[in-house]
Parts: sequence; structure tokens; C-alpha cells
Amino acid sequence: MASGYAVGVGSVVVVGAGIFGVTGALALRRRGWQVTLLDPGPVPHPDAASTDISKVVRLDYGADGFYLELMERALVGWRRYNQRLPQPLFHETGFSILSSVPLQPGSFELESLHLLERRGHPVERLAAAELRHRLPAWSEKYIDGYFNPQGGWAQSGAVVAALLAEAQDAGVELRAERVERLDQITAERVVVAAGAWTATLVPALSTMLRPIGQPVFHFAPADSAPYQAPSFVPWAADISRTGWYGFCANADGVVKIANHGPGRAVDPTGPRAVADDAEAKFRAFMAEALPSLAAAPRVASRLCLYCDSADGDLLIDRDPAAPHVVVAAGGSGHGFKFAPLLGDWIADAVEGADPIPRFGWRTAAASRVEDARYSGG
Repeated sequence: MASGYAVGVGSVVVVGAGIFGVTGALALRRRGWQVTLLDPGPVPHPDAASTDISKVVRLDYGADGFYLELMERALVGWRRYNQRLPQPLFHETGFSILSSVPLQPGSFELESLHLLERRGHPVERLAAAELRHRLPAWSEKYIDGYFNPQGGWAQSGAVVAALLAEAQDAGVELRAERVERLDQITAERVVVAAGAWTATLVPALSTMLRPIGQPVFHFAPADSAPYQAPSFVPWAADISRTGWYGFCANADGVVKIANHGPGRAVDPTGPRAVADDAEAKFRAFMAEALPSLAAAPRVASRLCLYCDSADGDLLIDRDPAAPHVVVAAGGSGHGFKFAPLLGDWIADAVEGADPIPRFGWRTAAASRVEDARYSGG
């Protein structure tokens, strides 16, 4: 634990080196701030939500035009990352939405399709026969859906590491410190980007930001070719009803599958483990949906700790009770995909700008119903 940390004028201490903290630190340093990044390490930290082999990068947000417009900008940023970073870490394979029933008016799936079409995106509706042809690993259970060629997946842990390297090259100081109280820190500005630990540092947010554990499994089929793009791409399968989503095989032949559901409340400071019955549920899904993958060996599993906001929106704003403190959290399972935008949003808040609509300070909200908009990790 850090017993105290002080820095000088024009200084910002950023607490947490996940995707919020690293992008914020980099943007602030580029604007001329003296930036110190505190994290217990290693980075990427194995317990951070942004750690793992992949996160979905998608435009699809149901009827929510607010997030679609933000993702249109973020997608440009992901492509720029590929030009700037030492190697491409965003893979624009496209994204598929699958349904076992005809797409229904008002559903996440059909509303996503319609909004994308209205904004001129080249989505392709997939009836049953075309779905069989384009995505042959899927069972005949799925009879409707669409393919969006824009989007795909990012190597999430590698992205954090690459952006951290950029930040350090720009002059950000990384210190291996665990912060347990904000009064340990003396700085002109403090950014709390501690993910699932945020509410422990800012107790006023304890009803707004909740650490929720969601199960993730990695499988290694003997032959990964059937699970590689373009015939197998990041997907959501009946996600508005079941929460299932996943990824194509990575360079190591690993297929990641996850479930976005209610999850379970978890103490971020305590031990974490996937529920004993989780693997059986995953294999039952695969047996029905992806039968050729159902017996693949499990090579890893983790309980991913979301920092869930009560309404599903991000929170990037100053603390009214301590205006030198900016909280950047509430990723809610979908924040990572905004990585190319997060840093400037955080830096704007540090410099006194009004918050992005829907991302402002709030300490209570009606609990959201599980929504397929808020998934992707």
C-alpha cells in the first residue's frame, strides 16, 4: 500500500492502469500534464477487466443512436491504432448477430440492423440458407440474423500494454503502488480509474458502481480452422435472450466464449472463481449451437469483474464533493471498445469540461434490466 504520494504543480495522479487509466494518462501527458500512473502491477493486471485475449469492437447497439455515433468515431480510432502501434491489434473481421427465431420488432437484434441501415452501414441480412453458407460452424438452430463487416475484435491485454508503452515513452511515470485511500495522494488532479475497485475509493458511488463477475472460458479445438475468419467471426447468439457471445480463434487457435447475464456481485478485494457449474452450462450451449466445438479442451477460464454502473452508462466526471478528483469508470462490460476516445474524454474532465451526455456524475439510478447493448468483453 502506498503510504502517501505527492507530486508538483500541473500534476495528475491516475489510479489504475486498465484501459481507462492508460488512455487517460497518455492523453493528459500529450496535453502537457505531469502524469503519474499508480497500479499494483503487473500491467496488464491479471484481475483487470481489460486483461484477456480479446474484446469485441462493434457498432451494434440496438436502437441506441448515442452509442452508435460514438462507436463510429471509435472505429476510426481503432484503424488509426493499427497504423500507429508496432503491430495491428484490432482485427476487423466483422461481427455477426444470430437468432434462433425471426428477428422481432423492438428486439436488440432487429433494432440494431435497422439503425445501422438508416445510417448507411453495409450490413447484410442473413436468412437461414445464407447463414448456413457464410457461417457453417453454427447449427441449424439459428435461422435469422445479419453480418456487419465493420467491427471485429481487439487483443485487449496487448492493447493495454502497447498504449502503456506509448505513455511511458511520452513521459508518464508508472509506479507499482496499491492505493487504498485517496487521501494518500497529494496532486493537483487525481483520476480514479480503478475499475471494479472504484467504489472502494469513492464510497459515494457504492450504489452506482458495482463489481459484477461474469464467466469467460477459452477453448482449444484440435483444428481451429473452422473457427477462423471469415467463416467464423465475433458473434452474438440470441444475446438479448441468452447473453451468449464470443470470438473467432486467435493466432494460438483459442476460441473465447462468454456470457453476458446478471452475473454475481463480487468483492473485488477477495478471491474470485468461476462457479462450479459454469463449464457445464457453456458446454450445453456449445452442444446445441456449435456442436463441433462442444468437446474442445478448456485451456483457461476467468471471472471477469465488470465495473457495472446501475444504468449501463460510463461515468467520466468530476466528483462534486472533491472537484480535483475525476472518476473514469463504469465500463459495464462495453467500455473497452471506446478506447480510442476514452483518453480525451478523461483529459477533458480533468481540464474542467462539462461531461459527455449520459456520462455525468450520478450516485443513484434505477437498476437496469440486463441489456445486450452492454456486452463485449
